[in-house]
Amino acid sequence: MSIREARGHSPRGNRSRFGGRSLRTRLLLFITVVLVAVCAAMAVTTVFAQRAYLLGNLDDRVTNAAERSLGGASLHPELGGDLTFLNENGHPAGMLAARLDADGKVVAAATVGQDAPPRSLGKAQTAALSGIGTDGSFHTRTVPGLGVYRITTLDNNGVRVLTGLPMGDVQDMISGLVVVEAAVAAAGLAVAGCVCAVVIRRQLRPLGRVAATAVEVSHAPLCRGEVTALTRVPERDTDPGSEAGQVGAALNRMIDHVESSLAERQRGEERVRRSEERMRRFLADASHELRTPLASIAGYAELMNRGTDRIEPGLAWRRVTAESTRMTGLVEDLLLLARLDEGRPLQSAEVDLAALVAEAVWDARAAGSGHDWQLELLLDDLPLVLGDEARLHQVVANLLANARVHTPPGTSVVAVVEARHGLGTIRVRDDGPGIPPDLLPTVFERFTRADTSRARATAGTGSGLGLAIVSAITAAHGGRIDVHSAPGRTEFTVELPLAGDLGADTLTWSPRASLL
Repeated sequence: MSIREARGHSPRGNRSRFGGRSLRTRLLLFITVVLVAVCAAMAVTTVFAQRAYLLGNLDDRVTNAAERSLGGASLHPELGGDLTFLNENGHPAGMLAARLDADGKVVAAATVGQDAPPRSLGKAQTAALSGIGTDGSFHTRTVPGLGVYRITTLDNNGVRVLTGLPMGDVQDMISGLVVVEAAVAAAGLAVAGCVCAVVIRRQLRPLGRVAATAVEVSHAPLCRGEVTALTRVPERDTDPGSEAGQVGAALNRMIDHVESSLAERQRGEERVRRSEERMRRFLADASHELRTPLASIAGYAELMNRGTDRIEPGLAWRRVTAESTRMTGLVEDLLLLARLDEGRPLQSAEVDLAALVAEAVWDARAAGSGHDWQLELLLDDLPLVLGDEARLHQVVANLLANARVHTPPGTSVVAVVEARHGLGTIRVRDDGPGIPPDLLPTVFERFTRADTSRARATAGTGSGLGLAIVSAITAAHGGRIDVHSAPGRTEFTVELPLAGDLGADTLTWSPRASLL
């Protein structure tokens, strides 16, 4: 036999095969074994107790018969083989009596018959009675031809009488008891087995449903596809008062964790996908914006190389300078956004929002005299915020420039400064044509433009980074920006914490989602 075959026949292999059975089968086998053991123990105990009781009664009758026989034999002590006392009435049928000599040997022995004179025993039968002491103890002997007897010997002044009664009735009763108990035990085990099988099946149904749910969940394609509602264990099978309910509740919690993990993974994948799309769009837009001034510069340089008769040198130089300035501004805006995205700390000092907005409005009035510029101060507190004055000025300037560029001449632009409830608020409101509804969700994204819906005051101006810079600087100062727009009213709202409510580390934070 090979080592593998030997291992296959080992007790460990047998335990593995037993352990592979279903829980229902193992419980039924275990309960059956326990019931068989209990029934066997009860039957054995009952048989031994009944046997002891019957033997006790038989021993009492043997003692009474022996005392009566000894009394009859004591009337004629000189006759060692006298058994005439057996002729007296009242002796039970089948009783055995014998006279013993001083050495304990049987001198004479006979049995009492039913309505018949006593019958003497033969040699073989007499030999079965030898060796019994006269101490009054009880002995069980099998007498050939007569059966099993319960025997005792009594002595009275040298008169020794051996007396015995047959044990057939006791043995028949015990045998009948064994048969009855075996039949009852078999019937009881059969009924108990059926009841246990039904009860176990019913009690394990919740566990079976939990297992079916687990199998169904395990077959779900969790590695791909969209998150769908996974099967749950029914509410009735999640009762914490039962073991199956605890397993069902734990499985439901695990399924909840799996679903949340899958949802988070898919959201992450979706964020990565959108990030990649925004990055590609950002690179394409940045490349396009940079390519336009570079192409102009290259074009004018080529015209200059071909000779001054094709273009006036002064005009070419002015155009090259203008495009260089435009490209420089675009690069600086991109660098500013990159620094904000990296979380680089800004300068920190107290800034008066009222003075800052007033200066920005004066600058906007100088740049766009065709608009109606207004300033409103609604102050309950001193509007001091902690931040970078140059960057905050850029926020207001960009909002005002956005209103100037994207609204027609004659538009009224109002800059409002408020300081209430621990917040410094800047509102820039105009009565221009408004922002298209489909553009509002992306108005603060980079390179977002609305050339088709809002008139451009100056052709070729604007790179689509102004509002993105406003959003990034505001977030870096721990504030928020919002916009509401409808035809005839567009309002940008910037909220910044006042200097007394601003934490020390506010100016070092920046959202990473701005660039992507």
